[in-house]
Amino acid sequence: MTDLRRYKAKSGTFLPVWTLEIQTLPEDTDRILDEVQKVHPMSFGRYQRNASISAVGMETSQPEPGSTTTTHVDGFEAGETETYPMVELKISIERDLGILEKVMDAVLHAHHYEEPVIFLREDWASRAAYDPESDNPNRWWNNGRGLPQRLS
Repeated sequence: MTDLRRYKAKSGTFLPVWTLEIQTLPEDTDRILDEVQKVHPMSFGRYQRNASISAVGMETSQPEPGSTTTTHVDGFEAGETETYPMVELKISIERDLGILEKVMDAVLHAHHYEEPVIFLREDWASRAAYDPESDNPNRWWNNGRGLPQRLS
């Protein structure tokens, strides 16, 4: 694979990161992000607490005997299928094992499952040649539309 550390475009560069993709309940995303932010800023350029949250989908499983579902849900039989709402929460951090350990401890503390589904990927994240005064007509402050409507 090409070493993107040598990539030098006028528009910016790429940095090596780890991306954590965390499956969770929609209402738990803020709690997880708040806990992670206590140990890592989740920076992307000059912005902190950066994350991506997918639209609501579903997760499904069949708990085995001795699982917390069969232990704590009266009448639940091992092997039955359960399906719940789920979003994918994605954050990126620098590739540093010490930081990864702190972030994972924070995620596991805040997550509602004892065995959450979390994927760790080696990625490269873009970093723009930052210019908040750019006259590029496509930038939100120049395009006549401004920022999209804020959700929260």
